[in-house]
Amino acid sequence: MWKPEEKIRWTPEIGHLPDTEERAASLLFSPLDAGRLHLRNRTWVPAMVPWRATEEGFVTPAVLDWYGRFARGKPAAIVVEATGIRDVPSGPLLRIGHDRFVAGLRDLVARVREESGGETKLFIQLIDFLAIRRRPERQKFLNRFLAITDAHRKALAMPGADDESVRAALIDLPDAGLQKVLDEREYESLAMGYRERVTDTHLPHIAELPAVLPGLFAAAAQRAVEAGFDGVELHYAHAYTMASFLSAANTRTDGFGGSRENRVRLPLEVFAAVRKAVPDDAVVGARFLADEIVAGGSGVEDACYFGAEFARVGMDFLSLSRGGKFDDAKQPKVGGAAYPYTGPSGYECMPQYISDARGPFGRNFAATKAIRKAVREAGYQTPVIGAGGVHNYEMAEAMLRDGVADVAASARQFLADPDWTLKLETGHGADIRLCEFTNYCEGLDQNHKQVTCKLWDRVQLDEPGILKSSDGKRRLTAPDWKPQ
Repeated sequence: MWKPEEKIRWTPEIGHLPDTEERAASLLFSPLDAGRLHLRNRTWVPAMVPWRATEEGFVTPAVLDWYGRFARGKPAAIVVEATGIRDVPSGPLLRIGHDRFVAGLRDLVARVREESGGETKLFIQLIDFLAIRRRPERQKFLNRFLAITDAHRKALAMPGADDESVRAALIDLPDAGLQKVLDEREYESLAMGYRERVTDTHLPHIAELPAVLPGLFAAAAQRAVEAGFDGVELHYAHAYTMASFLSAANTRTDGFGGSRENRVRLPLEVFAAVRKAVPDDAVVGARFLADEIVAGGSGVEDACYFGAEFARVGMDFLSLSRGGKFDDAKQPKVGGAAYPYTGPSGYECMPQYISDARGPFGRNFAATKAIRKAVREAGYQTPVIGAGGVHNYEMAEAMLRDGVADVAASARQFLADPDWTLKLETGHGADIRLCEFTNYCEGLDQNHKQVTCKLWDRVQLDEPGILKSSDGKRRLTAPDWKPQ
């Protein structure tokens, strides 16, 4: 992962622990009643991909244990990982693109209801993503994958040459020479691996996305409701399809790119289709980027506009993230795929304890606050979910009191200690296991390994009945906490 030039070591701290009177007066532990969104307090577990589904996308016992463990901490809400809306293979990621997935998802809902005593609302994040391929071997790419054109023949001064002769000449070129002959996208496919973009409208399935996606999202949302979820979170963030439509880099000329008004058009149409497809009491919100953090991408001003538009059409919550784009990703090894959290934008999404003078905690707060303000000034009270290295009571309470957000979300701290807000709520804050922000978990995710936390994954490995990682060396859920 990319790291800033400044290498300042930051240490997370447990900070002030609230007493009974402070907890009773806190915003963090106060209920939220905003339209369809009703939460017992302002704690929120955002979507994390744990790599525990089957290769076909079905729920497994490990998936049930993962979400059941979070539920025992009784957060106000859990968002289930990014779940694919298409009926296409996507590795060990949950899927919801066909009715056959509903039964397993229904078991997941039941597990969370049981473990939380019915106190935790459960949403599922719905995602669409375009094709991405692994970085190829140089010779294989030039021999098999590159489509030879007259532009290559002209650049090589080989007019009329057959394809095989052109390929042989390309193979003999040094990389610097090859980069001059291939166009930008061809060289990227060699250096990074082929990746589709929403602007590739010469491809029929890309051109048809605006006609296809509203129906796919709506059908997925219907299945989510059938499985018993309280609602859905539309994934409009990071490196994926819907975020790419929102991006300033979206130059489509079919009315779905270019201006902000055109770029937000498909996300609004997807929301409208989902809202129409589900019961009136089902919650429908979205997660999108406060700032893309890439050259030519959308910034905070764009996000303020999008937030107000999402509020205007009646989204039930707005969840803000940051960065995490393919545009500045680190070059993968041959045989590996680009990972959108390895460049500067990826660092902004998941900063670690070695950081710059700004530090790793709260980097998205200013942008989130600006978006919330824009939504309020537009006349809407839509709840905003804020995140960004939240790991203690003081930080969570301050973001709520300072108008940054209405709900405090925390991924890595909940992974480190699924009970951390319950411990605070019940006066056991001294027992909290504090995330160290080393991004051990992110490293596992990058390698598509089952995600765990280094603070507990080698603890009590002999505990009866626990599930272990594929190599048998790590436990897959945190040990249970029992108040002393």
